[in-house]
Amino acid sequence: MSRTPQRFYLTTPIYYATGEPHIGHAYTTFLADTVARYHRQAGAQVHFLTGTDEHGQKIQEEADRRDLKPIELCDEMAERFREAWEHLDISYDRFIRTTEAEHIRVVQAFLNRLNDRGLIYEDRYSGWYCVHEERYWTEKDLGQERSCPECGRPVREIEEKNYFFRMSRFQEELIQHLETHPEWIVPKARQNEVLGFLQKPLSDLSISRPRSRLSWGVPLPFDEDHVTYVWVDALINYVTASGAIRPDSPPGEQGFEDVSGSWWPADLHIIGKDILTTHAVYWPTLLLGAGLPLPRKILSHGWWVVGETKMSKSLGNVVDPLELEEEFGKDAVRWYLIREMPTGHDASYTPERFLARYEELANILGNLASRVLSMVDRYRGGEIPSAEADGLAAKEKALVERYREAMDALRVHEALGAGMEMAREANGYVETQEPWTLAKDPNRSRELDETLATLLRSLAVVAGLLFPVMPAKMEELARRIGLDGVPTLEALSSLNLAGREVERGSPLFPRKETEVS
Repeated sequence: MSRTPQRFYLTTPIYYATGEPHIGHAYTTFLADTVARYHRQAGAQVHFLTGTDEHGQKIQEEADRRDLKPIELCDEMAERFREAWEHLDISYDRFIRTTEAEHIRVVQAFLNRLNDRGLIYEDRYSGWYCVHEERYWTEKDLGQERSCPECGRPVREIEEKNYFFRMSRFQEELIQHLETHPEWIVPKARQNEVLGFLQKPLSDLSISRPRSRLSWGVPLPFDEDHVTYVWVDALINYVTASGAIRPDSPPGEQGFEDVSGSWWPADLHIIGKDILTTHAVYWPTLLLGAGLPLPRKILSHGWWVVGETKMSKSLGNVVDPLELEEEFGKDAVRWYLIREMPTGHDASYTPERFLARYEELANILGNLASRVLSMVDRYRGGEIPSAEADGLAAKEKALVERYREAMDALRVHEALGAGMEMAREANGYVETQEPWTLAKDPNRSRELDETLATLLRSLAVVAGLLFPVMPAKMEELARRIGLDGVPTLEALSSLNLAGREVERGSPLFPRKETEVS
């Protein structure tokens, strides 16, 4: 049985600083935040990284369009992302920007490392380039449409000198890693997709762009006339934020030979499936080239779709549940997004499904909290009785175990289902025990105390299990049952609520009559 490690380093992708945060960014970040909070609940020291990707041609062109310097655009957008994540209760530990001096030095040290190992060479490239994807394509890739296979936008014909990384050298080593680590990429279908991609010969990777065409990037340390390909620059951020590389130290002492004492390797990269190849092929081969350990796991999640099409602002088909946050609350939106999408697969947003998930909160969890707190207030003056609270002990043990197994296996939606099942069991226990009947019989006072104590304990367990996805609401629930904070998973086993004062308050999740559109 797997259990959370004592240290856990997880990352989101760093988001490109040309557009506002949207549903795609939010889902990835909510998912990462839920995993990070779970590991903290389970007792681990967590390093949760997110940030912004701030180099490349798109940044340069967007800044020109707005009559800004590239760094001015990046400063503005980085602040927008920080504000959004603060507003949405994202508990990141490090927000990295690829324009940071430390990151630039690490990128250059990384490239020098590859160059010193004979893994970089100079050559000319002739082919087609997509500015939006910042990617080269061959004639065969384009087909008859002569548009980018990824985004459908027009491509430019380019011939120029570039520097290349000998990625092809590491094809067999990467295949072997995938075959000996069959759960390296989650879900399994994505691992099979990468193995399928690697059945064809792997090309070498262009890692530079001429400064004459693109000035906004990290200069190559061995050729100032070239800047680093934005994807190479961006991927190295995970190592920068780990503290593994000390770029200002002499060669041989920079950390490439020994990453102990740092956060590297990452325990988990969380990414969307559209950037799987860069993270599961480009990134590991770069790490192999530098002699660094590979990340321990990659979770490649699906897309929010409309019909069969990815939800995207650039395609004009976004129906964004984030817009419901003002009326329903941020925790309800977090719950919907993480509970509704089977982790790793696609999901379709509909107003009906949003309301169904909200009603799950209101009718099951909200109703349980209101009933139990009201009965403690009415029958015991608001004080939790001192009595055995093991009326649901067997159910609790099984559901906590199911929750932990699902979270450890990154089936996050299933784990949340186990947490909600605890609330359902407690509601069923109310109907079976009928506290209102017990309260009428003085001879059954002890039985009433045990029933109420069991129900209060169930609320504490639910708060502990659902805190990672709904931190604000579960902190409120914990406070209402007399706790100073949400208990950790370890603390739940010995939790004593006797004598604490409860607070009835207003409904945790008020029922809504509004139609969602």
